[in-house]
Amino acid sequence: MAELDPRRWKALAVVCAAFFMTVLDVSIVNVALPTIGTKLHFSEDSLQWVVTAYAITFGGFLLLGGRAADLLGRRRVFLVGVVLFTTASFLCGLAWSPGVLIAARALQGLGAAIISPAALSIVTTTFEEGPERNKALGIWGAMGGSGAAVGVLAGGILTKYLGWEWIFFVNVPVGAIAFALTPGLVRESRSDRESSPDVAGAVTVTGGIALLVYAVSNAPNVGWGSGQTIGFLIGAAALLAIFLVVEARTKYPLMPFSIFRIRTVAGANVAGLLLGAVTFANFFILTLYVQNVLHYSALKTGLTFVATAGSAVLFAGLAQALVTRIGAKTVLAIGFVAAIAGMAWYTQISSDGSFVRSLLPGYLLVGFALPFTFIPVSIAALAGVQPPEAGLASGLINTAQQVGGAIGVAVTSSISISHSAHEQKVGKSFAAAFTSGSQWAFWLCTGIAIVGFVATLILVRGDDLDAVAEGAPIIA
Repeated sequence: MAELDPRRWKALAVVCAAFFMTVLDVSIVNVALPTIGTKLHFSEDSLQWVVTAYAITFGGFLLLGGRAADLLGRRRVFLVGVVLFTTASFLCGLAWSPGVLIAARALQGLGAAIISPAALSIVTTTFEEGPERNKALGIWGAMGGSGAAVGVLAGGILTKYLGWEWIFFVNVPVGAIAFALTPGLVRESRSDRESSPDVAGAVTVTGGIALLVYAVSNAPNVGWGSGQTIGFLIGAAALLAIFLVVEARTKYPLMPFSIFRIRTVAGANVAGLLLGAVTFANFFILTLYVQNVLHYSALKTGLTFVATAGSAVLFAGLAQALVTRIGAKTVLAIGFVAAIAGMAWYTQISSDGSFVRSLLPGYLLVGFALPFTFIPVSIAALAGVQPPEAGLASGLINTAQQVGGAIGVAVTSSISISHSAHEQKVGKSFAAAFTSGSQWAFWLCTGIAIVGFVATLILVRGDDLDAVAEGAPIIA
């Protein structure tokens, strides 16, 4: 029995450390981008590819990585992901040209797309459904929730004192330790159901999601109404439509639609998509505002996020305890309320603001919201999922959050940039115009958080989650 395995908590520590690396790398690069651009002589148009290359492969391969873990062995696939991510991180740090760094970042994203769902499915199959798994997923959710904030902080410190290369080199020892410890601590598991490779499904869903992430990530630069953006969005929609047709007809689909019969799983993925949009956009817009308007250095920018990271860690234990006591649905709803309040606070930022007056209350609200959303949404996304489909469910929630994040950053940055440009044309200073654009972006984030709150109330079933908390099975 999983609960008798004396290595399970050590195994959790190892997979959480590897997962934390992948979350960290989503935001750690943002603070260092100006330095990277100068040192490697990036053009203004090509610098965004340092972020986009990672986002495309990370978002595009998550579902495939999760299903591969189910079918090929979760520990084996996890180790492959760790090797890819660690090797790519080393290559990123050694990069001598823009092309090398972009290629290494794409490989790094692929490694992350393999690690994340494999690691989460290991957690799911190592701990039995009920209070103990909720505790394990609480730790997992805390890692995901605080990772973005810690990434901004770490990016500032490493760039300032060791150089931009170390935002990548720091992953190498962590990856090496995870690779060394995994065989002795993590037991192998895989689906025992009969299956065969769904090549057509894998190609169409990976291509469709990757194309979608690329289209929305690049839209702020080329325009949402440009032929390129529209063409890529149509192409992504076509590939995903083909994927749905393939999955409906194949005997052994990559994504069995039966998983969505569990209403809470479907609702959690909708909530996860919206949560990703708010969280990623929040850190992206804030980082630009703090550096471009308040003129904080990379180090000082990173240090401001200590408030968010610290409060996220502080409230993680409370969030996990409340999930078991009052239910994941209620905790998730509370988390979205805090996110709404935080985003609404940021709509009042000013061009002559200060950390304490303009930022600190919002930082603390978001820090509270992170564990109160990421922990319950992780639990809900796996509620009632059978062990043979643990990797699939893990890949789904990770994909929802990453795609949501890409869309959130793209849409909010487009609004911020276009409004800021308009304000400068009518005579406002750069600082005032940029601040106004950021305010508009945070109004949109507020709206998305409100939709997430409503989706939680409507789509996530409290009775399903109550059954999980008590260790009872869910019958779809």
